[in-house]
Amino acid sequence: MKLQFFLRFHTTVGQTLQIAGNFKSPGTGEGEAIPMSWLNENYWQASVEIDPSHDPEIRYQYQLVAADGKIVTEWGNDRCFTLKQGSFEACQFVDTWNHAGEYENAFYTAPFLETLLPQTGGKKPKQPKTCSHIFRVKAPLLQKNEVICLLGSVPALGEWATEVPTMLHREGNWWTVSLDLPKEGFPLQYKYGVYNTKEKAFVRFEAGANRSLFGDAGQHLTVVHDGFVQLPNNTWKGAGVAIPVFSLRSKNSFGVGEFTDLPLLVDWANQVNMKLIQLLPVNDTTATHSWMDSYPYAAISAFALHPIFINLEEVAGKKQSAIVKPLKNKQKELNDLPAVDYEEVMKIKMAVLKELFVAQKDVWLSNPEYQEFFDRNQYWLVPYAAFCYLRDQNLTADFTQWKEHSHYEAAAIDDFVSPEKDHHDDILLHYYIQYQLHRQLKAATAYAHRHGIIVKGDIPIGIYRYSCDAWMSPALYNMDQQAGAPPDDFAIKGQNWGFPTYNWQKMEEDGYTWWKQRFAQMSEYFDAFRIDHILGFFRIWSIPLSAVEGIMGHFVPSIPVHVNEFSERQIWFNHHRYTRPYITENILRDRFGNLQQYVRDTFLEETGFGQFNFREEFDTQRKVENWFAHQEIPDNQGWLKQGLLDLHSNVILFEEKDSNGTKFHFRFAMEQTSSFRMLEWDTRQKLKDLYVNYFYQRQDDFWMQEAMHKLPALKASTNMLICGEDLGMVPHCVPDVMKQLGILSLEIQRMPKDPKKEFFHPNDAPYLSVVTPSTHDMSTIRGWWEEDHAKTQRFFNQELGQWGEAPLFCEAWINRSIIIQHLNSPAMWSVFQLQDLLGMDAGLRRNDPGEERINIPAVAKHYWRYRMHMTLESLMKEKAFNTDLKEYIKAGGRA
Repeated sequence: MKLQFFLRFHTTVGQTLQIAGNFKSPGTGEGEAIPMSWLNENYWQASVEIDPSHDPEIRYQYQLVAADGKIVTEWGNDRCFTLKQGSFEACQFVDTWNHAGEYENAFYTAPFLETLLPQTGGKKPKQPKTCSHIFRVKAPLLQKNEVICLLGSVPALGEWATEVPTMLHREGNWWTVSLDLPKEGFPLQYKYGVYNTKEKAFVRFEAGANRSLFGDAGQHLTVVHDGFVQLPNNTWKGAGVAIPVFSLRSKNSFGVGEFTDLPLLVDWANQVNMKLIQLLPVNDTTATHSWMDSYPYAAISAFALHPIFINLEEVAGKKQSAIVKPLKNKQKELNDLPAVDYEEVMKIKMAVLKELFVAQKDVWLSNPEYQEFFDRNQYWLVPYAAFCYLRDQNLTADFTQWKEHSHYEAAAIDDFVSPEKDHHDDILLHYYIQYQLHRQLKAATAYAHRHGIIVKGDIPIGIYRYSCDAWMSPALYNMDQQAGAPPDDFAIKGQNWGFPTYNWQKMEEDGYTWWKQRFAQMSEYFDAFRIDHILGFFRIWSIPLSAVEGIMGHFVPSIPVHVNEFSERQIWFNHHRYTRPYITENILRDRFGNLQQYVRDTFLEETGFGQFNFREEFDTQRKVENWFAHQEIPDNQGWLKQGLLDLHSNVILFEEKDSNGTKFHFRFAMEQTSSFRMLEWDTRQKLKDLYVNYFYQRQDDFWMQEAMHKLPALKASTNMLICGEDLGMVPHCVPDVMKQLGILSLEIQRMPKDPKKEFFHPNDAPYLSVVTPSTHDMSTIRGWWEEDHAKTQRFFNQELGQWGEAPLFCEAWINRSIIIQHLNSPAMWSVFQLQDLLGMDAGLRRNDPGEERINIPAVAKHYWRYRMHMTLESLMKEKAFNTDLKEYIKAGGRA
């Protein structure tokens, strides 16, 4: 059988098109793309002969090949058609390219298809005895009782009569109809419309010009894929609440929020007509068995769930309830605390879980559901359990310090976890805990889905340096580097997260298997996810392991400054002067005062002309920090150490490793260093120009190519809805890439992406975005209001449109006005921290807004312990508050 493909697509010079499918043509191999040829300004075509008996189901996608050879694949995998052998001599497909950035594609992701907008099809009509044409089109946002219909210029399509239009029915993602159209009617003019089956009335035509179909009916079948019906498909809007699991509080939780608390949150969200619950990462972070493990972005496994979220009573059941009953008083004591006592909660839960494991071991091991769970997850579960055991035996998660198995070998670990080993029960304990966590989270998210609510997870940009992932596959990460962020108003020294950066070249070798496994694991529980710091897929702020502060990093990858560029721009260049800390007697006197001599004698060596270098034992920030960690000398508030760290960052350039003095990267905020200020005026001006070129001009296309090399493949591997945290120093290319790929952006009122604006107004948000007044990394609305009165005064007058003096404290009506602004935004989602929602009610909110903050990014060792100050059960009883919130959501046009 001959297949002919016609694609509506207008190309530019140098671009070509091809088809990737489960068929081949002469001269191509199985699965190899088939080149298309230009037909005219509007169409490309290709032909192929196939044997339908080999595989009657045809599956294919179109690909655009750029002039430089880069390939862009259209979005979706639903171009499929089953051929009936002997029915036709040929089959032709007339298609429309499916651009990933079309916002309608969002409605074909899992949360909409399975929970928010479960589609029902129209009644399947009687099929004609002979069929010349099949029309297929998508329409994601039809109202109840509405179906798609087809009207056109020929009698078979009613000659545009709206009284008896041709009805389509739903098959998969497509609305479709089979017709027998006589050849006399071509070229055909037609349009899709909407018909209400209950009212038996035509509702409307689609927008735009008439559609056209050329050619005629003959000894071939024509299948028309028409893309999306041209309707206002950006009208659906939802609201959501964001809160970490650990912050939930219920009568039955144990000093911390648990997975079993999520159904209560679902009940409340459903009560106020919210459609989304957004969580922070829920992966196991147990590295030190201390409160420092409260940091949710430092998981020891990208796959394992955190034991702190387990509900002991649910695990015990009736048979082992005697094990947990004696803990009632302790449970009440911990539950009454204003914040999470991480260490005490973990200590008790792990002790009880060990008891329950012993009591349930035999029954649990023979459970078919557990066996299925183990078989599906053993690729990460077995190494994780071994890692946890070895961590505890060696009293450290730093696997480089372990006496045995410091280097992961799959065969050795398989032997290590075998039932013959004395420690096998210790390994089984971790299988047991992960299975119980899986059951509880799965039940919670299934409950959410039954109530029409989706759950959004969070994928950290990095992995913990001493994690199971790094232990298993260190080559996938740059272990000699640390990920972070450049300085900003919230962290003037930058941020150093300590995570190794990704070795993307190595990850690409196996088709990003680790990422795809990670997404698959996420989709077990979540419908959507937030990519933490999506800018890391364009470039990451990379800090050498020898440095402590984020200010010592630079973007990787990036196009460096070549040494020749200095002479080309007539810039005086001195390698030593630009790349080493600039330390003079004046700088020492100004910074250290009467301690300057001590600093000189202890840490520095004189080089002459009143200048100094660090001694070898202090020539990196890491060496300085390590020295202070072992000293018993007074250093109030770390003042002396900070002064020395600042000396290390008093540089203009960082030399690129292994470049032999030929390639350099500018230190961020170079102009703020005394090293820069001490240069003569002309040199400063020329360096500034080159600095601007380096950070804001030369990198953009390069970073765009980097992102387009990774993100399309990763996005195509999952059908979850993807949202990107695109905050910080955002390259110009980022919005375009996210728009091309249909990834939702994050819009925050106090962090405008337009540098000319002080505030962002929710009314200006793009449809494919999430608007929020604050995130877990920021102060709440109320906390922000008290930070800078001059700024909030301008916000009060300009953004809220109020006259006069702004209140010193954020009164409930102000908080409410900001929430309502966000609910009325055109963005697909408006999501709020629970603290911000409670801030609308003076009687419900906490007295001190400072107690509502979840994280302070500038504090490297922050204790993540915020908890709701009221129970979820109490919140559900606040009828007046809940009714008002529901009305605000409804007034904002949110589903």
